Formats: sequence, structure tokens, C-alpha cells
Amino acid sequence: MTTAHHDPRLDAYWMPFTANRQFKQAPRMMTRAEGMHYWTDDGRQILDGVAGLWCVNAGHGRPKIVQAIQQQAAEMDFAPPFQMGHPKAFALADALTRLTPPGLNRVFFTNSGSEAVETALKMALAYHRARGEGTRTRLIGRERGYHGVNFGGISVGGIVTNRKQFGAMVSGVDHLRHTHDPARNAFSIGQPEHGAELADDLERLVALHDASTIAAVIVEPIAGSTGVLVPPKGYLQRLREICDKHGILLIFDEVITGFGRTGQPFAAQTFGVTPDMITAAKGITNGCVPMGAVFVQQAIHDTFMQGPEHAIEFFHGYTYSGHPLACAAGLATLETYADGGLLTRASALHDTLGQALHGLRELPHVVDIRHFGLVGGIELASRPGAVGQRAFDVFLDCFAQGVMVRTTGDTVALSPPLIISADQIGQIVETVATAIRRVA
Repeated sequence: MTTAHHDPRLDAYWMPFTANRQFKQAPRMMTRAEGMHYWTDDGRQILDGVAGLWCVNAGHGRPKIVQAIQQQAAEMDFAPPFQMGHPKAFALADALTRLTPPGLNRVFFTNSGSEAVETALKMALAYHRARGEGTRTRLIGRERGYHGVNFGGISVGGIVTNRKQFGAMVSGVDHLRHTHDPARNAFSIGQPEHGAELADDLERLVALHDASTIAAVIVEPIAGSTGVLVPPKGYLQRLREICDKHGILLIFDEVITGFGRTGQPFAAQTFGVTPDMITAAKGITNGCVPMGAVFVQQAIHDTFMQGPEHAIEFFHGYTYSGHPLACAAGLATLETYADGGLLTRASALHDTLGQALHGLRELPHVVDIRHFGLVGGIELASRPGAVGQRAFDVFLDCFAQGVMVRTTGDTVALSPPLIISADQIGQIVETVATAIRRVA
């Protein structure tokens, strides 16, 4: 459907994070996916430059995952997660802890990254209360941070369009400054040299609020949805030191960076900083069945394991926590990653993607290029009075050329499946270059 006439069959669906009116005038309909590609309803093949939505890390239609979901649906469609269990939930949790950083060996299942964030924030508050420091109720996020769309997530998040329509949000939240510093760091190769001192904002907030009121700090190791902001060298290490000094929990939101995006299973390992909790989703099932998780330090988990043994320790969870289909998909996804060595493949392609992207720096309107592992961002100058329009036009041009990219503001973001070839990286980046040249 590429014509501009009105199709009333499209009216009922209110689409998420979408310009609904624009889309329904000229829909971009996907009908099939395999490997690195989608196919549209008019038969065009589209190279997937964003792993669906940062999630299809092993590529589309992987046989082991498809088969596992089919078999599980036939065997047992659902099992109640409250006071009951099923074997695959325990098997998946155990398998995941073989990939996480040391100590993060307890797993709480959710259904999305947004739910994983809410869970981690509630865990942080309840943990301090359980250990007798119930005054620690303040949560610290970061400007330009994205932590999903539930009330906790938008409160600690820092993207204004995700916040401004929704009132006062959760109280007792403060924010660190973001790390985007184009004056010093534009066109950095990998991690920027400048900005570790921005972590000292946390000391300023401790001085303002007192450490005894602060429960946790949550940051994305690489801020993805705001436009691929790579952490300055030493920044995450400094945050870890300040949190340790003041007894504050450090939460890494790895919904995007988890499962191989940075060249290790988790960015915590890539950057050599171990948080107290990691939130994950997306790549945990290769995007095939909705699922999220919180990985928790054992000492935090064990703090809850008090009181009578028959009593519920943490009053939180979801009907679909550890859903059988999601667990089956997750186990098959981990096998698929292992079969192809995919969780470390981004490190081998880091330079390939970086060199291709930085070849665009002389193109019109390009003001910065950022990249790490298999994630990249090309920031374009905004048109006066039309922020985001230029990048959206590049997105539409790329789609017309047979490549799917993603935009946030005026940044074109790339996060291709980890199975991508060097030639396909070249195709994606050349398509973006052609689009940038065409778009005024």
C-alpha cells in the first residue's frame, strides 16, 4: 500500500511512537522477514539496518527459535507464575546467569524493558527499606536518558517529549547531566576522550539531597534512543566509585546494549564496570516473544529472603513473568547466539562500521558521528523550526532505496543484526549517504 488514498481498514489501530496520520497516508507494511531482510506488501526486499527495533540480534526467522516456540505452544501454552513454576523459566534464568557479570546471578522476569525498569526501581526502594534505610527513596536518572514509557521510567528518563504530556510523574527524582558534548567530542572514534568529570554531578546531588535519601542511579551505558551517546572514557567507572562511596545502588539499563550489541554479552563487561542491577529485554528472545528481565546481585536478592518462609518476600510481578513461550524462545535464542558466536561478533565489526560511518563526515548537514560495536548514530543539523524533519526525510529515502534505518530527533541510528556482513554494512551506509545528499 503506497498510495495516498484513505483506507478505513487502517483507522482502528492507534500506532505507538508513530506519526499516525503520515503513516496511514502512505503505509510501510512489512509482511515477511528472514535473515537480514524484511519484505513489504508490494514485494520489495528491505535490508534491516536496525534489528527490527534494536532487538532481532540474531536476524529474522532463525529455525531453532521458531521450532522452540511452536513446540512450546503445543506442549503448554501458559503456566501461572505466582506460587507455581515451569522448568523452562528456571532453565533460562540459570543459562542467563552464565552470561552476566560476576555476582549478577538472580533473575526476575518481566515482559518488556519498560517493566524491567519499573521492577529494578521498586527493588532498589524495597531493598533499602528491608535493610533498615527506608529514608533512601530518591531515584537519580540522567538528562536524555530513555528507560521505557511507564511512570517510573519516564520519571528517571530525560527525553522531554516522553515526559511533558504526563503531569508530575513520580516524585523524588533528580537527574545527572547528559554526556553529549559536541564542542569537545564531535566525530569521536569509539569512546569520547572528554566528559568523565560529568559523573561528578552525582556528588553535587549527594550534597544537595544527602546520600541517606538516595536509593539508586540508573543510566544506559550507551544512551540509545536519544541518539547513540557513547560514554566518555572513565565516566562509568567514576559513577560506580561515587555510588560505592555513598551506598547508592547503580542500575545499568541494557535493554538496547544487552546481548552482544557492544561486543560482549553486556556493555557492563565491555566497559569493565559491574552495576548492582541490569535491566534487559529485546535481544533476550531475539524479539520473537515479548520478554524482559532484571539481573540482580545475589546480596540484594538475599536481603529480601527474611521472615517466615511461607511469606511473599517481594510484592511484585506480572501475569506473564517467565511466560512459557518466552522462555522457550529465550533458551533457543541463547543457543542461536552461541552457535554463531554472535555475542562477541560486534567487536570484530566495530572498526568496519566505524570506518564506514566516519566516511560520511564531510556530507552536507552532518554535525557528528558516534559509534561503538554494532551501533551508530549520524547526527544532522536541524532545519529551523522543524527539528527531526531532516532525519525523517532520510529515513523515508532509505526505505524507498530498500534499507530500514531509525531516527530519533535529527539523528539517524543504526543497530543491525549481529549476523550482518561487511558488504551489508557498506550497503546500509552508502544508502544513508545517498539519502543525506538528496535531502536538503
